[in-house]
Amino acid sequence: MADAFPETLAAEWDLDELAVATLRTLAIDAVQKANSGHPGMPLGAAPMAHVLWTRHLKFDPSAPAWPDRDRFVLSAGHGSMLLYALLHLSGYGLRIEEIEAFRQWGSRTPGHPEYGLTPGVETTTGPLGAGLSNSVGMAIAEAFLAATFNQPGFPLFDHFTYGIASDGDLMEGVAAEAASLAGHLRLGKLIYLYDDNGISIEGSTCLTFTEDVGRRFEAYGWQVLTVEDGNDLEAIDAALVSARAETDRPSLIKVRTLIGFGSPHKAGTAECHGAPLGAEESRLTKEALGWPADLSFAVPARVRELYAAAAAKGKAAHDEWRARLQRYSQEFPEAAAQLEAALRGELPVGWREGLPRFEPGERLATRVASGKTLRVLASRIPTLIGGSADLAPSNNTYLDGLGDFQPERRNGRNLRFGVREHAMGGILNGLASHGGVFPFGGTFFVFSDYMRPAIRLAALSGFPVVYVFTHDSIGLGEDGPTHQPIEHLASLRAMPGLVVIRPSDANETVVAWEVALERRSGPTALVLSRQNLPVLDRASLGSAEGLRKGGYILKEWGAGSPQVLLIGTGSEVQIALEASEILAAEGVSGRVVALPSWELFEQQDEDYREKVLPPAVKVRVAVEAGATMGWERYVGCKGTVAGIDRYGASAPAEVLFREFGLTGERVAKTALELLGRHSEQQV
Repeated sequence: MADAFPETLAAEWDLDELAVATLRTLAIDAVQKANSGHPGMPLGAAPMAHVLWTRHLKFDPSAPAWPDRDRFVLSAGHGSMLLYALLHLSGYGLRIEEIEAFRQWGSRTPGHPEYGLTPGVETTTGPLGAGLSNSVGMAIAEAFLAATFNQPGFPLFDHFTYGIASDGDLMEGVAAEAASLAGHLRLGKLIYLYDDNGISIEGSTCLTFTEDVGRRFEAYGWQVLTVEDGNDLEAIDAALVSARAETDRPSLIKVRTLIGFGSPHKAGTAECHGAPLGAEESRLTKEALGWPADLSFAVPARVRELYAAAAAKGKAAHDEWRARLQRYSQEFPEAAAQLEAALRGELPVGWREGLPRFEPGERLATRVASGKTLRVLASRIPTLIGGSADLAPSNNTYLDGLGDFQPERRNGRNLRFGVREHAMGGILNGLASHGGVFPFGGTFFVFSDYMRPAIRLAALSGFPVVYVFTHDSIGLGEDGPTHQPIEHLASLRAMPGLVVIRPSDANETVVAWEVALERRSGPTALVLSRQNLPVLDRASLGSAEGLRKGGYILKEWGAGSPQVLLIGTGSEVQIALEASEILAAEGVSGRVVALPSWELFEQQDEDYREKVLPPAVKVRVAVEAGATMGWERYVGCKGTVAGIDRYGASAPAEVLFREFGLTGERVAKTALELLGRHSEQQV
């Protein structure tokens, strides 16, 4: 139960100091009540957060999704109670009872901030460095949308992206990747406060982190400012003013803080990083801060009024923006309609028009079909934006004629990520979180390993990002096992919230892109071949539209009920079709099932799934050039999988498929053995 703060006592305080103490004590109380959490960071960083939120941040709690709001990202997500306290004071509807329920079941105040759960949380943070990389994506989105839609007198997009990062954030490789790219792109509206407290979980950063961070960021192309005393509110304010004035470089403000500030026995040590202060130390800390030790979850009315005034200022700015948008809609109706649809996450009318259709007899890789499809989509969807981790020619992700996003061209639609897969994943999340754009990114499938943490956060957050993963199997050939994905399909299929699609031919690839863009509830991975594949003759086979259901009947042969089911994905569907011809010659009836997406298939009702994979048919062979783990759910106890449970080899693709037993002849022989028959032909 929250205590009331004596107003007579509150009147004796300087208002800013009272507000900072409120942030600090809310963190102390919440962590102590939960008996879990990270009090040290909020105690040290409260002053910088307070100055930012009350003097600089543009926000409207009554409309948390206002497109032109400033973004604030707590990259040091372990300090979540600082963010929750700010959101509570600012009027985001996060009641004091939620603060009291910190880290408890069903609350909106989890241990680390989660996008979509708590109003005002811009992105999910906690894995260090993730928030900083997301912030770069947000800053890119702001610059792109401003260049695309702003008109003289109509600055619809003119906002900053702010963040607070810890020592741990800046140790992470993903932060280095993202900061390097941000400096190159001269994202002047990206401003980070660095909570420079010199402590990590294991102790002093002197153990591992003795580089000159400021000079490193200067080398990246950032402006670096320093505040020597993290409690000096005016120095913090002045640094933020200077950062906002620098339009050609992102800014890092090094703020020297004391972790656990106010704690008599734990301040400045790792002891207060990730554990409650304890009842007695909490009491002593409040006393050291000048706060009544017997009060819990207390918020002075004066502090509420101060934050309400900051929110009111933001609401007034929002009202002005709405009026500006209305005038813009009258002067630029077509652009306004495009913008408003994009902000709602809606695809424009006619976005499917002109998509390629491929004829039987053609042979082309699904990565090539994807590239042809993507270029048409980009011509129809004006805020489709993305790129590749230095592999655009191989991934077929370059949007011809639409320019590169660079400092001198903010409306370019091609993002050049460089060899920075992890940062690319984080930046794509930031683009999706910002809104107004449809982001995609590409790399070789094997290098999804480098960006897996960002993919996981996209899935957790429900960000509609599209991943273009090419070179999907041993079919890439001579580059060898370092580049040949084996366990990757199984690994990504295990990730809740991610839809993985591995189309079997060019026409399925077109449908896969449609599904990925229509899907607004989470990320989608398109897993595509390097090698050419035949375009299937849909006149005699199931329609490529079957991909929408994740799995469908591609072919049936023979009289009566099927004796065997052959199940394939991607390039191996062709192997299943070849096996079906051999089995037909042996007098065996059966069915080929294309199963390009397990996740989409599992979303179908039981009747449909059993229609495609009849439970009565026990003899089943799945074929996929990857790890066999997980296929048990579809082949059952009496079926088997033709797959690869070892690393690949360097050789031409056709040799590899033969040597690993991924051929129609081998699949047919396996099916016959399961039926208890021997082939009458040489297989």
